[in-house]
Amino acid sequence: MSPLGTGDLRRIFENLDKNRDGQVSLEELNWLLEKIGIHYSMDELESSIGKLSLDFDEFLYFYDSISSEETMRSSGLESQESNEGDADQETDLAEAFKVFDLNDDGFISWDELQSVLSKLELWDKRSGGDCNSMISAYDSNNDGKLDFEEFKSMMLFPIS
Repeated sequence: MSPLGTGDLRRIFENLDKNRDGQVSLEELNWLLEKIGIHYSMDELESSIGKLSLDFDEFLYFYDSISSEETMRSSGLESQESNEGDADQETDLAEAFKVFDLNDDGFISWDELQSVLSKLELWDKRSGGDCNSMISAYDSNNDGKLDFEEFKSMMLFPIS
């Protein structure tokens, strides 16, 4: 199971699919990746995906594949060549964390998460309870917000 649930990913997919054709273009996907601090060139993205758009099942597969890559990197299952990739991953996650930490206090609250996802047009404002659930699932110290380590867990490790 991926860090985000299928329902969450469905909402994200539908919001990215601006023309409602059941496909997310590489440009739309790259826009989302850039917003969350994951940087691909269009050539890298096209080479990785092998086509110019994704349907929902392909979007899920892509999400699971990048989640799996991140999990392998963070668990040390890749060769020593990946040490540079690990530093890049940490930097990307730190940049993504900054996007969500609106008041720069070192934590992401449910309202910050909801605000950013709404601004990215990836969340329906009526779904605020879901943001609370997302935070609760990874809030290991039960303080109602995510610190950077909890955020990394949310981004890298699936909930079983």
